Amino acid sequence: MSMSTYLIVLAVYLIGSLSSAILISRLMHLPDPRTAGSGNPGATNILRIGGKLPAALTLLGDVLKSAIPLFIAKACGFSSIVLTFVATSAVIGHLFPIFFHFKGGKGVATFLGALIALSPLTSLCWLATWLFIIYLSRYVSLASLIAALSTPLYLWFITKNMSYTIAFALLAVLVAMRHRKNIQALLAGKERKLQTPNRSSSNGHLARTTTDKSSRSPASNRNAPT
Repeated sequence: MSMSTYLIVLAVYLIGSLSSAILISRLMHLPDPRTAGSGNPGATNILRIGGKLPAALTLLGDVLKSAIPLFIAKACGFSSIVLTFVATSAVIGHLFPIFFHFKGGKGVATFLGALIALSPLTSLCWLATWLFIIYLSRYVSLASLIAALSTPLYLWFITKNMSYTIAFALLAVLVAMRHRKNIQALLAGKERKLQTPNRSSSNGHLARTTTDKSSRSPASNRNAPT
C-alpha cells in the first residue's frame, strides 16, 4: 500500500476513536456512560441511562463513523484489501480509542456500519439474526454475539471475498472478547434483558401519583413501588 493509503487508514482509526456515546452524553447532559449503567460507552447503555433519542443518536454515530469512510473509499475505487483495512481500522478505533485511553465500546454498531458499506446483503443477514435472537431472548449481548460470530459465514457465502471474511472473523473475535463480562453474566443467569429506561420525570410522576393514592387509601401503601 502507498503512504497515502496508510494515512487514510490512520485517519479512519482516529474517526473510529470518536466515541458517540460519550459525546452525546456530554451534549445532552447525561451521566458519563463509562461510570453509569453498565459502564459501557454504547447505545444500549445510553438507552438505559438517557432514553431512546440519545440511544438512537449514539447508534447512528457509531454506524456512520465506519460506513461513511468505507462508502467514500469504495467510490474512490480502492481495492478490497484497502477496504478491508479501512473497515478494520474503524472498528479497532471504536474498541481501542486513542482519545479515551484505549478504553472503548464493544464495537457492535461500528462493526455493522462497516458491514453495511461492504456488503449490504450480509448486513441484512446480520440484522435478521440480531432481531431473531432479540425476539427469542431479549438479550442484546447474546444477539450481538451470535450475529457477529455468524458474519464471516454470511460474508463468505455471499461475497466469496477472502479478505472480508478473514477480517470480519478477527473483528468478531474482538467483539466477543469485549463481551466477556456479558458472557459470564449470561452463564450465571444475571444478564439484564432489553427494556426501556425509567426516566426521572416518569419516576417523579409515578411517585407523585403513588403518594396521592396513598394519602387517599391506606391499603394502597402495600402496592406502592419501591
